[in-house]
Amino acid sequence: MKKIDNRKRLAWVMLAPVLIMALFSACKKQESNIEVVSNDKTKPGVVTDIKVKNFNGGAYITYKLPASANLLYVLADYKINDKRSRQTKASYYTDTIMVDGFAQTKEYQVTLYAVSRANIKSDPVVVTVHPDLPEYLLVNSGLALTPDFGGVNVFGLNKTNAPVAIHIISPNAVTGKYDEKEPQYVSADTVNFSVRGYQDNPVKFGVFTSDKYGNYSDTLFTTLTPFREVPLDKTKFYNYHLPSDSPIGYGWEFHYFFDGNTGDPGWHTVPGGSPIIQGTFGLGVKAQLSRFTLWERVSGAYGYADAKRFTLWGSDKDAPQDIPLPNNSAVGTVIGDWVNMGSYNFPNPPSGLPPNQVNAQDISFVANGVDFNVSINAPPTKFIRFVINQTWGGVDYGNTMEISLFGNPL
Repeated sequence: MKKIDNRKRLAWVMLAPVLIMALFSACKKQESNIEVVSNDKTKPGVVTDIKVKNFNGGAYITYKLPASANLLYVLADYKINDKRSRQTKASYYTDTIMVDGFAQTKEYQVTLYAVSRANIKSDPVVVTVHPDLPEYLLVNSGLALTPDFGGVNVFGLNKTNAPVAIHIISPNAVTGKYDEKEPQYVSADTVNFSVRGYQDNPVKFGVFTSDKYGNYSDTLFTTLTPFREVPLDKTKFYNYHLPSDSPIGYGWEFHYFFDGNTGDPGWHTVPGGSPIIQGTFGLGVKAQLSRFTLWERVSGAYGYADAKRFTLWGSDKDAPQDIPLPNNSAVGTVIGDWVNMGSYNFPNPPSGLPPNQVNAQDISFVANGVDFNVSINAPPTKFIRFVINQTWGGVDYGNTMEISLFGNPL
């Protein structure tokens, strides 16, 4: 018989309780994953005392549960449109089940079953529901299409904040068929976006909506003529330095902000140089602006001196005068020769990561430039004053690589 010395025996004595507890814990974990199935094959009774409360695209059905000891849940089986059926379940802890996703406001039949732990269904009970107008149809019926720069603006309300997709189509001159732009997914209370890329000629636009259940509205058509939109000629831009503009740092002069190069160098101000980070330039023309694209610094994206909040100020004067501008103001605010043409927030990192933990997706997003719209009600302008109200790093200096402006030169 093999002997065990005292040191090994002591180690085993100390280790044994730990191993036993671990084994016991593993057994408990295994047992907890085993689904208990009843051997009781008794058919449960049916739900009774049924009441229906309709809402947009669906209904709540309340009922009295059967007195079946092995009841597990109530199942609703129903068609939501001509092609698709849905099933929803409600546990035996509740007396209400929700059915939704219906395509129209009309009568639909819902079949209810009480289901036992042995997966035995009760006899069916058919209930008629009449959902109110589905949300995707509500949104579609209120959409307004109006001309915009280089395309069409779509505006409407989404009072219930329902997740819907807005689809815009227009004819293809070559194929004769309708092409669809990338759908816009909306879950906010307001629909407001523009589709661009068109000449200033009449276009027959169509719009329809869809929901997450695969329901589609009819298409509404209207013919509109987009406003002319072209990229403004940056060779005409020039530095219009005013006394309150921020001092430049590291040789990254302000004219690099509109030199056509989205890489280094860009515009960089000096730390502690001025209480507000700003620079001013002339367009060389008078123009009605429609939008602009901003490129931020890729190295250190979403950090340090990259712009987080910023304001575009404009002036149509021939020689606008310097004046201190506020760090926060409403669009349309007029101060001296300058008007607030838009206050903006740079989008958060698309990855969802914190700003100081960005990944390749976020860096690519910044490198590609980000578009920002200028209100169609903004006045024409000859000069732009770009003001950084807050940086991602919270520092008192800023850097930005490039800006491109679009609109209609007058």
